[in-house]
Order: sequence, then structure tokens, then C-alpha cells
Amino acid sequence: MKKSLLALAFLPVLIFAQENPKLTDEMAIKLSEKPLHCINQEYPNKTAHIINNANEVALSPKELHPSFYGCFDWHSSVHGHWMLVRLLKTKPNLSVAKDIEKILDNSFTKENLQTEADYFTKYQLTTTFERTYGWAWLLKLDEELMTWNHPKAKIWHQNLKPLTDKILSSWKTYLPKQTYPNRTGVHPNTAFAMVFALDWAKATGDKTFENELIEKAKYFYLNNTKTPAYLEPDGSDFFSPSLEIADLMRRILPQKEFVKWLDQFYEKRSIENIEKIPVVSDLSDYQTVHLVGLSFTKAWCMKGIAKSLPDNHPLKKQFQKTANIFLNNGLPLLFQGNYGGDHWLASFAVYALED
Repeated sequence: MKKSLLALAFLPVLIFAQENPKLTDEMAIKLSEKPLHCINQEYPNKTAHIINNANEVALSPKELHPSFYGCFDWHSSVHGHWMLVRLLKTKPNLSVAKDIEKILDNSFTKENLQTEADYFTKYQLTTTFERTYGWAWLLKLDEELMTWNHPKAKIWHQNLKPLTDKILSSWKTYLPKQTYPNRTGVHPNTAFAMVFALDWAKATGDKTFENELIEKAKYFYLNNTKTPAYLEPDGSDFFSPSLEIADLMRRILPQKEFVKWLDQFYEKRSIENIEKIPVVSDLSDYQTVHLVGLSFTKAWCMKGIAKSLPDNHPLKKQFQKTANIFLNNGLPLLFQGNYGGDHWLASFAVYALED
């Protein structure tokens, strides 16, 4: 019995320890357990709802958000759903495929998603709800459904449309008024959100939104030099502020211009610092565990940046190698904490492995 338990304890390490980590079927099944469990788990819950009067005090998370009430908070539920869509779309023969489909059928009903859309007008002070982190993940979910030629995906995508339209309208209203970018390493980070928004705009052919995002990105970041990445991270970061900016700029600049920009953006000491593995002192702490996510976001940024660099650039192979180190560091940790990581980290891992 002891030998069996010991083997189970090391199972995540055995599955995920690869020189060049890829999303295998075995890994996908293991990761899918996290959102499959938490999407219908209502409590504990951080609603982020502003209570305007006594009548709203008793509203439950599920009453406020019948589709995205689980996984501790709205945005984690949204990207948990994205992850399940992605797995069902790319690996339809997984043993958990029917379980995933059942979850999505329940969440993506027309009525539930209309209630989600109505939230932004039914209550007061909702214009900043999930701006712009949750908005970004909602557009990523919409993009995943939109680009999937499957009968159910078409229905789910159509049902999601009122909420997507609401988020898009809010973002298009906000973007011209956003004077300064948010350079934090947590949810409000502007560059991260603009990456997903830009991906969505390109996928849908919304050239107006795409151009607005490009111009705003240039306004925010084009003249940035010697970024102080040697000061990263803060104690609860799951984004590298500098890498998120670079991941955005690679999308909007031609290769030669991007290389010139990148070489001026990073100093040697900053490169050396962002390649360090985050030290996670307490996996059970809901804030400190963010640093596990930092390994995943650094990995996906470095992989994307490396793809955008010419073969002779010194950071190309360096970032490819470092990205794999981050993945191999983060993946086993994903299974060693509590609900503070369980409710969100798996979707970050899937995106880092696939992007």
C-alpha cells in the first residue's frame, strides 16, 4: 500500500517531466480534472459584485452568474471553460470527452448566457466588472468556439454572442479613454489583455478594433526602453509585466522592427532576472501560489517571442530552452497545493503547452 501511494504522489512528475513538454492525452486528462471539478463548485467564491442595495445582499454567485459561478471567481470559470473547449476541440477522443461535453452543454445554454450578458446592464456599477482580464478570457473563449467547425460549437458560440457583444462594446468604449497602461503582474495587466483582444480581432476580421488595439499598443509601449525587469516579480505575480509587453509587440511589429525594439527594451541584467525560476514558499497560500502561474505565463511568452525572432538572434534558442524549464517547474507544482491553485492553474498550463 505504501509503495502504491508513493507512486501516486510522483505520478504528476512522471507525466509532466519532459525535455520539451507537450500536451499528451494522459496529461490532458489529468489537467482536465481541475475545471471538471470546480466549474460546478459554487463555494468558496469571490464574486467581485458591488452591492448597491439591501436587495442584492442575498444574491448567490449562481444567481448572479449562472454560467460562470464556479471556480472561485468569474474569470477563472471563464478560462476553465476555455480550457475544456480547447481540449474537446483538439483531443475529441479523450476518455473524459463526454464529461466535458455535459459541462459545456449545461453552462452554454441560451438562457444562462443571456443572464450573464444582462448582468452588465441589470445592476449598477458593472462597467468595470472584470475589466480587462476577464474580458480578455471571454474573447479567447469566443475565439475558440468561433474557429471550431463542430455542430455543438456553433450553437454554443451563438448562445455566447450576447455576452461577447456586451464585452466588446464595453472594451471599445473604454480603449480610447485608457490613458495609461497597467503594468502590474496580476489581473489588471494591460498588455496581456490586449494580446487576447488582438488575437480575437484578427480571428473575427474586426479590422477597426484590431487597428485601435495596435495604435494603442504603440502609444503605450513603442518607446519603452531599458525596462526594469530586474525588479520582477512582485510577491503575488502571475505575469511578467515586461514579457507580456514583448508578447504583444511581437504581434504588431514586423520582425526587423521587433528585433530592434526588443534589443532596446531589455538589458542583460533584466534578461538574467526574468529567466530565474520563481520561488514559491507556500503552495497553500492563495496569493503566493500565483507564482506557479508565473512559470506558465513566462513560458508562453518566451515561446511566442522565440518564434518571432530570426534564427541568428541569441534569445531565440535561449528563450525556447528557458520556456521548457519553466514548464517543467510549474507542472508538478500544479498538483501539490489546494483550491487556491486548483481553480485556475490547469488552464494556464494548457495554454502554455499549446500556444
